[in-house]
Amino acid sequence: MIPSIHKRGSETVGLIRYLYGPGTKEEHTDPHLVVAFDPLTPDPGRDPSATYQQLQRLLDQPVNALPKGRRPAKHVWHISVRASPEDPILSDEDWAAIARRTVAATGIAPDGDDAACRWAAVRHADDHIHIIATLVRDDGRRPRLHNEARRAQAEARRIETDYHLRQVTPGDGTAAKRPSRAARHKAERLGQQAASQELLREHVRRALAGAADEAEFFDRLAAEGVRIDKRLAPSGDALGYKVAIVGDDNKAQEPVWYAGSTLAPDLSLPRIRQRFAAADLEAEPAALDRSGASAPARARHAAADATDTARAAFASGDERTVAAQLVGVGEVLDALAQTTAGPSHAELREAAWHFERATRSHIRAKNEEMYALRRAARQIVHSGTAPGRGPDGTATALILDVVILAVIAAARWHTARGHAQQAEAAQQAAGHLRTAYQAAAAEPLAALRAHGERLPVRNRQRHSNTVRAALPHLADRLRAEPGWDSLVMVLDQAEQAGYDTAALLAKAAARRELGSAGSASDVLIWRLHHLGYITPPPQRPRSQPTPAPGAAPLTGTVPRQEAARPHRR
Repeated sequence: MIPSIHKRGSETVGLIRYLYGPGTKEEHTDPHLVVAFDPLTPDPGRDPSATYQQLQRLLDQPVNALPKGRRPAKHVWHISVRASPEDPILSDEDWAAIARRTVAATGIAPDGDDAACRWAAVRHADDHIHIIATLVRDDGRRPRLHNEARRAQAEARRIETDYHLRQVTPGDGTAAKRPSRAARHKAERLGQQAASQELLREHVRRALAGAADEAEFFDRLAAEGVRIDKRLAPSGDALGYKVAIVGDDNKAQEPVWYAGSTLAPDLSLPRIRQRFAAADLEAEPAALDRSGASAPARARHAAADATDTARAAFASGDERTVAAQLVGVGEVLDALAQTTAGPSHAELREAAWHFERATRSHIRAKNEEMYALRRAARQIVHSGTAPGRGPDGTATALILDVVILAVIAAARWHTARGHAQQAEAAQQAAGHLRTAYQAAAAEPLAALRAHGERLPVRNRQRHSNTVRAALPHLADRLRAEPGWDSLVMVLDQAEQAGYDTAALLAKAAARRELGSAGSASDVLIWRLHHLGYITPPPQRPRSQPTPAPGAAPLTGTVPRQEAARPHRR
């Protein structure tokens, strides 16, 4: 049950015409009154002799009884109450009871108050009602409407329980403002994927991901094709900014502007500057470079380290540190969404879209704690686009495996603190990340599996013995999983590179428990890849195996004299 209080108006009859009219897209069916302050209230929807003006005069009577100088300029109060899509269709009697509870909870018409405001509830669709009220009581006083939106939400939660409806997660005042119905309809007319303010919020977050300073942020925002208007001080310094979508103009053919703070609470210029002040990203160290890996692969390996550190902090760090690292993980996701090509791209964009809600709470972030993650996001952005195949695809699958765990940990952290909306957003992001991971991992895992199946029997037996010795409690499970042949291939690559495979395997398993993993073998494959990337082999490689096509060999398997040569396909 979702109550939405709309902007106050000055024309009662105008809103009545809309409620009883066909709607902007002929979506209003059978408009009629379900309940009102007075049982004898005329209903233009069902009574042919009733008119809009009669209903307007009845509702406005207490307003017009006041001297003109005392009448409120905006006296029309309007709230819509909408059921969730999965809820059953409620009867008019049910909606009438819900309307009475809503006006009582908000202060429009408290229970037992005979001099309350006048109101009427109109239904013109199966799933919602609109309540119109005038903001002068019958005794000439104004209603007490302090925090009426919060009180309407609280009553909606009780209504959900009483009517066995879907339990909507309560808000906490940190969510971005939803676009109005008019904005959504306008987006459809313009052929946009979403309302302008939603598209602009995504553009701003993409430009902010890993940006070192204000100049780079605005340059990247302009490169996204967004209109920018800065509010400047006499000194020339920006005091604020607003943005607009090209082609989204008002009736005067002027751009429809949105200030950063109206897109989301954390996108105002002062809040953005706090991120820039926390660390000097221009002085960043280069991402670790081994085995001639591409820039996108190097950046993704560095981001995996930073994200895994943040994941661990979600379980043990103080709240301000975690709040900062949530923002940092959000920037890493935004960076991945804009630099990952192939089948994972759309799901990554959805994941970033959802997770941005999980980055905001009332806990004040310790901004310096997001430095490593912001630096990782910067490296991802500046490394360029990673195709969804070959070594870059492997690195993408690896970072997604780590990010999924971090996002799940974020959902648990929010749940433990009662942050319902943030926890739900993180869970939705995790679902899209799993789909993105499956798309990214399919090719490299298939290539490893094909090569693992063709290994000599003696090699396979040796690696099987290594697994049983290093991980006796997991050996049988790993051998039964579809990823077993891929894991054997990675161990063979590591052995050829000179690693102690038993020690490397034990180290990979110790990084986090594997009991809850959907595929323990897949998790170990990415951990072994990453460990091989960030640590040099303890001895010179004995020989060079043929890398699996489409999958990067474990770091260290390419001899130095061949490091510049391309991988064989």
